[in-house]
Amino acid sequence: MRGSRRLTVVRPYLPLVALALVVAGCGGNAGDDAARPTDAGDERSAALAREFADEGWATDFAKRKVSLTEFQSGGPPRDGIPPVDDPKFVAVADADEWLDEEEPVILVEHRERPRAYPIQILMWHEIVNDEIAGTPIAVTFCPLCSTAIVFDRRVGGETLDFGTSGKLRNSDLVMYDRQTESWWQQFGGEALVGRYLGERLERLPARIVSWGEVMRHFSSARVLSRDTGHARDYGNNPYSGYDDVDSPPFFPAANRDDGRLPPKERVVYVERGDDAVAVPFSVLERKRELEIEVGGERLLVRWRKGVASALDAGVIEEGRDVGAAEVLAGGRLVPFEEPFWFAVAAFRPDVRIVR
Repeated sequence: MRGSRRLTVVRPYLPLVALALVVAGCGGNAGDDAARPTDAGDERSAALAREFADEGWATDFAKRKVSLTEFQSGGPPRDGIPPVDDPKFVAVADADEWLDEEEPVILVEHRERPRAYPIQILMWHEIVNDEIAGTPIAVTFCPLCSTAIVFDRRVGGETLDFGTSGKLRNSDLVMYDRQTESWWQQFGGEALVGRYLGERLERLPARIVSWGEVMRHFSSARVLSRDTGHARDYGNNPYSGYDDVDSPPFFPAANRDDGRLPPKERVVYVERGDDAVAVPFSVLERKRELEIEVGGERLLVRWRKGVASALDAGVIEEGRDVGAAEVLAGGRLVPFEEPFWFAVAAFRPDVRIVR
């Protein structure tokens, strides 16, 4: 196994000039407490609403689906991990100078206009506010849960711009929209606090592929440039050793004692309404492809090797091969995720595991 196995977990944050890696301590409620429904008379939530308002939040904290005690600081403040708001793109041939064959990228093929978003950049920004063929999208990546999800940024006729709140829930990125400062859970794309309470962002089909696959099969793609307007240590992994399969999440998460799978086993996660299925990568590595049924829909799940982990070695291109997956319906790519098991156990404990 390549790379350091020493657990070095930091939340990447740079001040204006020098790199400051903030090692965030645990806080907030863990385990079952994190899963309790909100109580309208929750005194602690009321106190937290005042504290958050003092931080400068204009969020309507009276509108909340969960207790505010479920949110905790991830270390950096709001937009301390800055999103990419003015993304620039380069040709595949130009990006090949700084991307390795097996490096993971998020590939979006919207309206036959492929774009590749290297995880070595998303690692340090977590959100890219972009637009493809007239569709405003948010490309998101939470290193702590290994969740790469692409959303349509339109809600009720309004286009939203997203930033990082500096908060976590169940060790997952909590985004906020700059229009209303509502708080959105990345896992599931639901607004949990604020004006947009209960709204869900539409997920768009996307998948993680190797850079080599982009070069071979998507030579016309545009690639997110390192010219982000921020100085970051692109190519390095500030979470060295984090994806050790048996290690627990660094931050608290609900149902963390769910031992059906190791905490950081990667899974293919698909949900259709009340039905949710998880397929462990360890199963896919043996079978390479299998059919599943979710919410009455038959889907084909495929796995392929040759994609490096971005969360293994200190240098991403040296990460071990963990492979990647895709989920198809009638030969067409559909939305899915590839999170760590602990995140699925936290947000969807009723999930069915396909072995």
